[in-house]
Amino acid sequence: MKVLLVYPLFPKSFWSFEKTLALLDRKAMLPPLGLVTVAAILPQEWEYKLVDRNIRQITQAEWDWADLVILSAMIVQKEDLLEQIREAKKRGKLVAVGGPYPTALPNEVTDVGADYLILDEGEITLPLFVEAIAQGKKTGMFRSGGEKPDVTNTPIPRFDLLEFDAYAEMSVQFSRGCPFQCEFCDIIVLYGRKPRTKKPEQLLAELDRLYELGWRRSIFMVDDNFIGNKRNVKLFLQELQPWMVAHQYPFSFATEASVDLAQDQALMDLMVVCNFGAVFLGIETPDEESLAVTQKFQNTRDSLSEAVEKITRSGLRVMAGFIIGFDGEKTGAGGRIVKFVEQTSIPTALFSMLQALPDTALWHRLEKEGRLRSKSANINQTTLMNFVPTRPLAEIASEYVEAFWELYEPSRFLDRAYRHYRILGEATYPKKGKGGKKPLDLKVLKALLTICWRQGMLRNTRWQFWRNLWSMYQHNPGGVSSYLAVCAQIEHFLEYRQIVRDQIEAQVAEFQAAEAKLKREEAAMQVAA
Repeated sequence: MKVLLVYPLFPKSFWSFEKTLALLDRKAMLPPLGLVTVAAILPQEWEYKLVDRNIRQITQAEWDWADLVILSAMIVQKEDLLEQIREAKKRGKLVAVGGPYPTALPNEVTDVGADYLILDEGEITLPLFVEAIAQGKKTGMFRSGGEKPDVTNTPIPRFDLLEFDAYAEMSVQFSRGCPFQCEFCDIIVLYGRKPRTKKPEQLLAELDRLYELGWRRSIFMVDDNFIGNKRNVKLFLQELQPWMVAHQYPFSFATEASVDLAQDQALMDLMVVCNFGAVFLGIETPDEESLAVTQKFQNTRDSLSEAVEKITRSGLRVMAGFIIGFDGEKTGAGGRIVKFVEQTSIPTALFSMLQALPDTALWHRLEKEGRLRSKSANINQTTLMNFVPTRPLAEIASEYVEAFWELYEPSRFLDRAYRHYRILGEATYPKKGKGGKKPLDLKVLKALLTICWRQGMLRNTRWQFWRNLWSMYQHNPGGVSSYLAVCAQIEHFLEYRQIVRDQIEAQVAEFQAAEAKLKREEAAMQVAA
């Protein structure tokens, strides 16, 4: 069986970083870990080719070669997923699909011709699919029936199928699931509230494989909450630390975690000595009432600003997610988020309007209340809310656009990055020795020089840029290259904040025109009656 694995396009988004990646001649931030894991679970006597459409197009030869096309996608990749299913069917190929989007909305992929739906988690449903293929079945839907697989049996992903030079970071996964119950979150729907972790030696074997293949850059632990099972995480980190020393620190790590990370200094210290450099926190909002409404109680137990500061002073760069549009939210939420981000000096603040994702608790509640505007959803930053909020949609959208614009005004962004790295400079980091120093990368050097030219010469941030860089060199010399890499993000946000403004304002105008038309029609009907 010749299998073509296809990863659909992402639209431009907060995380796409096209202009920043171009500085390093990279095409995408992260590889499709799900698809290379699928390739490892399926029969190894089958042949595999992988095309990430965020990297390149599928060639005619690859279409001709394939007996079966397997695609996986998240909701944000919906448009290109459906297009690639149509394209494969035009060519007479058998098509199988899986991943979060088909699992949530299976009818949308069968409507365009998908033959096999491999839903839920693949460790359970892929063997069912293989059995159906062996029996000669040409269609089928394969579900786990609520069962969650033991991820200690998950094989090492087929990293060899990836085009390493195209990616800024590599990805691995230690755990699935999250113990919390945030109303808007689809992770607990997909993977459950009992975090399941791999064995330490299992993940170290994955790192061995990446090392063997020549990877020497950053790795993102794609766990939705890396610290969901703190006991097992500590056991893993205790084994990772000597591995990193023995291999002379070949990787740096980043991950996602809940804010209660700040309550465990020992865990933060372990992460830092294992060369974790950044963590993404789901803060959502500084409004405690909104956190209670959405059942994110773990963010109400301690001061959020103190938690951010404690994590940063431990040596972990903080990225954070924020949301506007919660039920009962008071006017000015956008401004309060901007104020919080500025006070905590978080450089990279993901900001979105709330979306009701399929099958979440929020989705079901709003559907029961008759408030869903659309049965589809999109977690991109250029999409209006898909439900009727408790305050005017236009007001929320206006606050959102203005807040996004302020957050990524170049001088404010660079100021936050500088302040953040000054705090990071006070942390204690592992001594890596001479062997831990990586050789000079000409692409990185060229990128750094380009940043210095654009931000330090061409733009009106020039004095701020050089002043901050000199101060960084004096107070946190070890963090200079990482600091400049974060400064490079503004190359993306300068363009993207304009895209957000243009698209959201256009959608609001369309929404308001439709509302006005509906009111005129209702008034006309009343007059006629």
